[in-house]
Formats: sequence, structure tokens, C-alpha cells
Amino acid sequence: MSFTIATWNINSVRLREPIVLKLLEEEAPDVLCLQECKSPVDKIPTEGFQALGYTHMVARGQKGYNGVAILSKIPMVEAGSEDFASLGHARHIAGQLENGVTIHNFYVPAGGDKPDREINEKFGQKLDYLTEMRDWFHANKPEKSILVGDLNIAPREDDVWDHKKLLKIVSHTPIEVEHLAETQDSGNWVDITRQDIPEGLLYSWWSYRARDWDAADKGRRLDHVWATSDISSAGHKSRVLRDARGWEKPSDHAPVFAAFDI
Repeated sequence: MSFTIATWNINSVRLREPIVLKLLEEEAPDVLCLQECKSPVDKIPTEGFQALGYTHMVARGQKGYNGVAILSKIPMVEAGSEDFASLGHARHIAGQLENGVTIHNFYVPAGGDKPDREINEKFGQKLDYLTEMRDWFHANKPEKSILVGDLNIAPREDDVWDHKKLLKIVSHTPIEVEHLAETQDSGNWVDITRQDIPEGLLYSWWSYRARDWDAADKGRRLDHVWATSDISSAGHKSRVLRDARGWEKPSDHAPVFAAFDI
């Protein structure tokens, strides 16, 4: 079975329904994982998605904040969700495809502005969330699984526009990178994007604050596609759809794609 998966922090699925439909029409991934949906599940505009063949959905939502959803053309059943760090946030949902592959969709906390948990509660919550992810995957060793989402960390030097300038900026600090690496190791996860694109600057997020995001190109790779080592060799065709960052009323994130033959 061959299928394509995309992950996208949409920054409000209702506000940006038109560009979700544009992506589904033009790129037609078999599975689309959305983060920061900012909607209760029953308010997600599924009618248009279903009309394009995305008749399966699993989701967790809340009004105005967070929220994760997996849309699929392939038959899929819900495979659980976890509230890591007991935040009461809709940040994780899992679905299982008919071929037995489990997809975990995550929206890791952003962590606020200051990389110091003593003065910034949100940064502490981010680290605690990653620690509990790590421990959960240690206890529940994943197999035949894919993990995607806005993990809100750009781990490599070439995942940011300026490594030295961002070492003290939330999303690229050494302690966050260390926590993400421990989480990745705990599930034997392989970074599929970097498996396919091993070298060079690569971004999936550009701030709204930049007057001309494309020309400034001060990006970060915050959005990820991982797979367990037992299926990582089946992943290929990774890419970032950078053009989507320039669509009308865009998210500040661009979709990240990968294909699998499983």
C-alpha cells in the first residue's frame, strides 16, 4: 500500500478552510494531519473535506485554542489520545489505517518567549510535555507507526536561519533540542524529512512579523514527519510546500509531506 501524508499547523481550520480545501484539491495527500485547529470537533467544517473524499476523521478539539485532527481518504479508526503534562489541552490524537499503520499527530506547546522555566511557566510546560512523551513511548514501544506534527522545535543547525543567533531563542535552545532527541530515541523514531533531505537549510515556519517573509527567509523547521525504524525505509518523497506560506490568508506554517510504501 502506498500513501502520502501531510502535516500542517493551520492556525484555525475554520478561518482557513479555503486553503485547506486548496491543498486537498491540488496536492491530494491521502492523509492530512492538522494542528492548532482552534475549534471544537463538532465545529470543524468537514462537509467540504468529505466532498473531496476525506470521509474519515479523528480529532480532539477545544474552543479557540490548540486542537488536532487527522483527515483521511483511507479507512481509519481512532487509536487514542494522551494529555501529556496534564495540561487539559487538545494536543494529541492517533489514528490507525487499514494497513495497521498508526499515525500520531502532535501539537507540542510553543513554550512562550523566555527559555527559563523559573520565570516562564509555559517553557516548563513544554519541557514537561516532551518528558512525558518520552516516558510514554518508552513504556509503549511504538511499532509500524508514524509521528507527525508541529513539535515546535527546530533541532538542527540547518533547521534555522541563524544557529548562533537562535541558541537562546525558544524553539532552538540546547535544552529543547536535547528533550526532543530523547523523545525521538524513546520510540526509535527516524526523522523521515532529514532522511530524504539530509543536507541544507530547510524551514516549515516563517513569522507573521516579517514584512516580506519570503525575501527575509528567516525560517525554522518546526514541523516534522517521523517513522519507527521498522518502517522508516519505506518513507520517501519528503518535501515542504513552501508556496502555501504565500497563499491568501496563510498560516505561518507550510505543509510538510512524505510518502510511504507499506
